[in-house]
Formats: sequence, structure tokens, C-alpha cells
Amino acid sequence: MKNYLRKHLQNHAIYQSARQEFTEGAKEMILLDANENPFDWPYNRYPDPMQQKLRSKICEWRQVKPDELYLANGSDEIINQLILAFCEPGEEEILICPPTFGMYKVAAQLYQVDLCEVPLTKTFQLDMPALEAAIKPHSKLCFIPTPNNPTGNRFATEDLQQLARLFPGILVIDEAYAEFSPEVSTLSWQAEYPNVLVLQTFSKAQGMAGARLGMAFGHKTIMEGLHKVKGPYNLNDLTLDAVCDQIENQQDRVKEMVVLMTRERERIVAAIEDLPYIKTIFPSDANFFMIRVDDSQLRYQQLLDHSIVVRNASKNILCDNCLRISIGTVSENNQLIKVLRTLL
Repeated sequence: MKNYLRKHLQNHAIYQSARQEFTEGAKEMILLDANENPFDWPYNRYPDPMQQKLRSKICEWRQVKPDELYLANGSDEIINQLILAFCEPGEEEILICPPTFGMYKVAAQLYQVDLCEVPLTKTFQLDMPALEAAIKPHSKLCFIPTPNNPTGNRFATEDLQQLARLFPGILVIDEAYAEFSPEVSTLSWQAEYPNVLVLQTFSKAQGMAGARLGMAFGHKTIMEGLHKVKGPYNLNDLTLDAVCDQIENQQDRVKEMVVLMTRERERIVAAIEDLPYIKTIFPSDANFFMIRVDDSQLRYQQLLDHSIVVRNASKNILCDNCLRISIGTVSENNQLIKVLRTLL
């Protein structure tokens, strides 16, 4: 497996707290290593720096090995750490395909890494000839969310596989919305495409956006690189406990919520598809959908006036006069439909 890590980090030692030298049995020891408040008080001790209990549950749940998993404070932190660990500013570049998730560009700019943008086709699919022409020997990271944000559609599997074969660096497939999509996760690609790293999150279908838990799955060499730039205690005990409970006890409920949101998405689309100011409703495999209207700023403001907040996606390339609408509860969706019908 190729070592993609930045040169100056390849011999960089991972920072370890003293607590990392011990196993779970450390809880039975006298802990005088971390300058904590020693008295019996909620959360007086630092959390497990290696998140061993949660990692074990996720590995069993997702059928991956422990050295193929990395956890962080939301996928946003992983995106930042990928750039920090693997991209040399001024020498290497990141490839993205707008319209896409805005944090990829923000993070590239934050770390002063060059960005190559290859727009999607008019049907919001990957432009494979343009991508192949844009890939260079110094292309280091490529971020592809599928289903895509803000457009909501999946990309063709054969295009993603071709990109994995062509790309000389790490192909990051962001599956934040994968649970709403019928396609098989790209987690199954790890053996064939070791340069593919998969992002998943507890913020969407799992309903835990406030807990901030992002997961990266990939080859152990890439995971080792991420650990080089990891803070010693990057996840707190509240999150660790909540996510363990979620995996153990809430997955049937999560499946029910996904079915309900998918059904509600189709119901909303059917209810508004004939409204004359809506020009296009784009197909979606996510818990949101995008529409093109006659005047996105006007319709956005009208919805705000009715206390409904949507996303004006018009600043994105190919998304002129587009609004992105998330799926709410049944009563919220009923109100959305009612208001949209009054805007005639």
C-alpha cells in the first residue's frame, strides 16, 4: 500500500497521553497521571483516548477491522484532518466536483491547498472525461459525496469504480446520506480499491447531529496517518456513551425513521410537482430534495415569512434558482405543502 502521508509526518510520533499505555483495567488503578480532579464527580476523568468500547461495537456493526476505523468529532473534523495529514500546501491538490458539499472547499482554503474543480454534468453526474483529463500526478485527495449534497442523487457505481482506478491519491467517498439510498455501501470495496476511504456519520439517518460523531473506514495505512494528527481526547464521554446506546438499542427505530422520511419525501414531491412556479424537482436518494423555481430568492423569503427555513442553493454552479428542502416531521411537511400551495 502506497504511503500517502506528508513527508514531514512520516516519522512523526503519535502524541499519547499516559492513559493510553493502559487497557480498560486502568479504571481499577490509582490514576495520578493526568492532573484530573480526583473526586467522585460526573465526568471528572478524561474519556478513553482510543474509544475502545465504541470502536468494538462499530467494527462488529459495520464488519470492519479495528485498524480500518477512525472516529472523530463529526465528518467535518475528518475532512480537515485528511487535508492536514496528506496534502502538501503548494505542491499537491484536492479535486472536487461541484455542486458539492461546501466544507471540502472551505477546508482546502483553510490549509492553503490548491483546489481543482471539475463540475458535474447537467444531469448532475460525474463528468468522467473531464475528470480523467484533470487528474494529475500530484492530485492527492478527491472528495465525492454519494448521494450528493445539494443535488440529492447518487453517482453511477461504474463511474466511482473507474475513478478509484484512475486516481493516484486517496478517493474519499462521503456516504453521509447512504442510509436513505438503496445502493450497497462502498465499504465493500476496501479489498479491491485500497485507496478508497469511506466517510459515514451519525448526524443524518441516525438522528444524532448534536452528538458529533463521524466515522472513516479505510486501509490501515491511511488510518495510521489520521492518528498522526488526532488530538488525544477528540471524543467526549457523553458522545461515546450515547453512540454505544444508539448502536445497541436504536437501530430498529432508525430503520423506521428512514422508511418514514423516504415515504414523506415522495409524498411532498407528489403534492407540489404541478405547482407552476416549480420548474424542476430533481430525483433524490437522500432525506432532502432540490427544486428549481422561477425566483429562488423570492420563494426563499416567502417561506421564511411563513416561518419555514429551507436552503437557497443558487450560489452553487448548475443550481440557478434552486432550493434544497429537508424532510421534516409529518406535521412540518403538511405545513410546507400548505404554504407552497399558497405561493401561487
